[in-house]
Amino acid sequence: MRRLLSPKALATLAVLTLALHGATAHANELEIHGSNTVGATLAPMLVSGYLKQHTGEAVRTEATGRENEQRIVARGNGKAIEVLVAAHGSSTGYKALASGEADVWASSRPVKAREVEEFRSRADLTSLESEHVIAIDGLAILVHPSNPVDQLSIDTLGRIYAGDILNWSEVGGPDRPIKLYARDDRSGTWDTFKSLVLGKKYALAPSAVRYESNDQLSDDVSRDPSGIGFAGLASVRNSKVLAISEGDAPALRPNQLTVASEDYPLARRLFMYTPGSPDNELVSELIDFALAGPGQELVAKSGFISQNPIAVRPEFDDSVPESFRRLTERYDRLTVNFRFAEGRTKLDNKALRDLQRVRQYLDDTGRTADDLMLIGFADQQSNELRAQMISELRALSVRKALAAEQIPDVAYTGYGHYMPVGGRGSQRNGRVEVWVRAR
Repeated sequence: MRRLLSPKALATLAVLTLALHGATAHANELEIHGSNTVGATLAPMLVSGYLKQHTGEAVRTEATGRENEQRIVARGNGKAIEVLVAAHGSSTGYKALASGEADVWASSRPVKAREVEEFRSRADLTSLESEHVIAIDGLAILVHPSNPVDQLSIDTLGRIYAGDILNWSEVGGPDRPIKLYARDDRSGTWDTFKSLVLGKKYALAPSAVRYESNDQLSDDVSRDPSGIGFAGLASVRNSKVLAISEGDAPALRPNQLTVASEDYPLARRLFMYTPGSPDNELVSELIDFALAGPGQELVAKSGFISQNPIAVRPEFDDSVPESFRRLTERYDRLTVNFRFAEGRTKLDNKALRDLQRVRQYLDDTGRTADDLMLIGFADQQSNELRAQMISELRALSVRKALAAEQIPDVAYTGYGHYMPVGGRGSQRNGRVEVWVRAR
C-alpha cells in the first residue's frame, strides 16, 4: 500500500525542489549587499554595464518585493545570470560577506579594524586583492535653497548636530530653529559623518530625524527652510550644498576637483570588498570592469566622481602663495592625488591603481612623462626644513612608482607644510599632487 505524503510534507518537498532547481538554473549568480549609497544606483549601473559587456544581450532590472533591493538579470550561454543588489547599509553588507551570503560587500566606509580581525582567517580585507575603491564621493552638507548660510567649519557642524547650536541666527542665518536630518545607524554615510564630524567630542542630538535613503533625506531637507542634512554627493537633488572647512584650511565646496583629489574635508571613498581573489569569475570580472575606464564612466553618470583622471585649471583664492602660482602657471592639475597608507611610506590601494590610470591618461592624450610634475606636501611639522624633506620624499616615492609603470624621470618637488587642505594632524595634508603641462 502506497503511503500518501501529508500536505505539510508536500509543501516542504515543493520548496526543496524549487530551491534545487534554482541552484542549477542560476549557478553563476552573485549577490552584492551593503551600502545604500552604493547600492541605490551605482552598483546596479555597474552590474548592468558589466552584464551587457559580458553577454552582449539586453539586461533588465526586477523588483524583489523588498525595499532597497533589486535583481539585475541577463542571459549568457543559454542560461539566466541573476545579480541581487541589497542596499540596507554598509554594516549589513559586512555581516552578509562574513556569513557567506554575499559575494561582494558594498561599503561607503573603509573596513573597520574589528572587521579585519574577524575576517582574517579567510582573507585580509585591507589587501589590494580584497579592497576595491570604485568611486569617490563627497559627503554633501545640505540646507534649504533659501538658506543664506554658505559655509560652515567641521566643528560648527558638529556642534549643530550635537544640539549645542539650536538656531540658524547663531551661524549667520535667519532667526529660525534648526531641524536635524541624519542617516540611520546601519548606514556607511552615517559612519563617515560620525567619524569625520562628530568624532569623540560630540553625540547626535536625539531630535534628529533618521533615514535609510539618501534621496529621501535630501528631498525632505529641500522642502524644509529650517533643515540641515547630509547625504552622498549623488543625492543633492534640489537642496543647497554648503562649503566646509577644517582647521585653518580654506572652506571648500564639493566639486569634480576637490572631491576626486580628496582635498574636500568630507570626501570619502566608496568600496567593494571581496574575500581575497574571488573564486567566482563573475565577481572578479565585475570588479575589473568597475575599476577600469568604462566602469568609471558609469560612475560619473551615476552622479559620483570618477577616478579617470582629467586635467582641470584650479581657481586659486587669496590664500595661495605667489610662489605656488608661479610654479604651476603653465600647468593644469590632474584630478588625482597620491596618498599613503598608515605609516606614511607605502602608497595605499587606491594610489597603486591610480599609477595605472595616470599611464592610461598619458596614452589617451598623447602626452609623455616630460609633461608631468609631482608636488609633494606634508602635514605641519616642528620646522620648515623637516616639512620640506618629508614633502620631497613623498614626491620622490611617487616618481619611483611611476617609473615602474614605464613613466620615467618625472619632474618633482616639495612644498613643505604650506597650503594644507585639512587641520593640523590631518592625513589628507600628506599628499602628492599631479600637474600636467597645459596645452
